[in-house]
Amino acid sequence: METYDPKFEEMKKEARKRAEKFKQTMKNGSFAVLMILLALILGGGSFYNIGEQEQAIVTTFGVAQPVTEPGLHFKIPVIQRVRKVNTTIQGFAIGYQVEDNETLEDDSLMITNDYNFVNVDFFVEYKVADPVKAVYASEDPLLILQNISQACIRTVIGSYDVDSVLTTGKNEIQSKIKDGIILMLEQHDIGLQIINVTIQDSEPPTQEVMEAFKAVETAKQGKETSINNANKYRNEKLPQAEARIDQIMQEAESSKVQRVNEANAEVAKFNAMYAEYVKNPEVTKKRMFYEAMEDVLPRMKVIIDGTDKTDMILPLDNFFQSSAGNTNSQNAGSSTINSNTLNSDTPNSNTIDNNTVSNNADSANSEE
Repeated sequence: METYDPKFEEMKKEARKRAEKFKQTMKNGSFAVLMILLALILGGGSFYNIGEQEQAIVTTFGVAQPVTEPGLHFKIPVIQRVRKVNTTIQGFAIGYQVEDNETLEDDSLMITNDYNFVNVDFFVEYKVADPVKAVYASEDPLLILQNISQACIRTVIGSYDVDSVLTTGKNEIQSKIKDGIILMLEQHDIGLQIINVTIQDSEPPTQEVMEAFKAVETAKQGKETSINNANKYRNEKLPQAEARIDQIMQEAESSKVQRVNEANAEVAKFNAMYAEYVKNPEVTKKRMFYEAMEDVLPRMKVIIDGTDKTDMILPLDNFFQSSAGNTNSQNAGSSTINSNTLNSDTPNSNTIDNNTVSNNADSANSEE
C-alpha cells in the first residue's frame, strides 16, 4: 500500500512548472533568432555594388532598368532582381585557341576567290553597348556574334584571291569584315558592339605552298627596298641638279646683261664715232686706220713706204732676226694695203713719204 507524501507531490509540481517555463523560453528565443536571421538575410540582399567597368540591370516585376552609375545601390528584396554586365572590351579568337595558340583547322581553313585554300586566324574585339538587350534580347548573344563573325569572314575571304589574303590585302579585308559584322549586328540588335577585327596569321595549308608565298613576299619586299633606294637617290640628286640649274641660269642672265651692256656701249661708241666722221671724214679715217694698225701690229718695228699711191708696211724684225735671209724673202713677208680701199674719193690721202720711219704705230700716228 502506497504512502502519500505531500512533499514529494510538491516537488513534482515544481518540476512541471520549470519544464513549462523552459519550453516557453525556448519558444520565444527561437523566434527571436529566426527574426534576426531573417533581418540579416533581407538586409544583406537590399544592397548591391557596381564596379567602374560594370553596369547593372534591375528587374522589377519583369520590367528591366539599367543602372550605369558605379557605387553602392539599394534594391527591394525579393521584388527586385539585379544582374551585372561587364562593359569592358572583350574578345574571342576564330581559327585558334588563345590558351595554347593551337590552330583549329575547322574554323581557320577557308577557300579564296581563285579556288585556293588558306588558313586564316582572326581575333574579334567587342563590348556590351546595351546591357538590357545583351541580357534579355537573346539567350546567348556571344554565340550569335561568333556565328555572325565567321559568316562575314568566310564571305569576305571568298571574294579575294590567295595573294591578297596572304600579303597585300589584309587591311582591306579586315575593314570589310568589320563593316559586315556591324551591319548584321544592327539587324539582330543583341546589344553588342564590334570594336575591331584583326588577322592574327594567314598562311597556305601546305609547306610547299607556304615556301612559295614566302619567296613571293621576299621579292615584293626587295622591290619596295629598290624603289625606296631609288627615291632616296632622286631626292639627294634632284636638289643638287636644281641648284646647278639655278647657278647656270644666274650665270646666263649675268652674261646676258654683260653682253647687252657691251653692245650698248659699242653702239654708243659707234654713234659717237659716226658723229665725228660726219664732221671731218678724212681725219677720222686716218685716225681709225692708225688705231687699227696699233691693234694689228702691237710693239712691231715697221717702215711705211708710200710710193705709187700705196702704203707698204715692212716689218724690220724679220731683217734683224734672219741675217742669212735675202731681200726677196723679206719682201715676200711684207704686206701691202691699197689706200684706195680706205678712201676712194682721195686716193692720196693715206700716202706717206717713204723716208718716214717709225718704231711703232703710235709714233707713226704722232708723226702724221
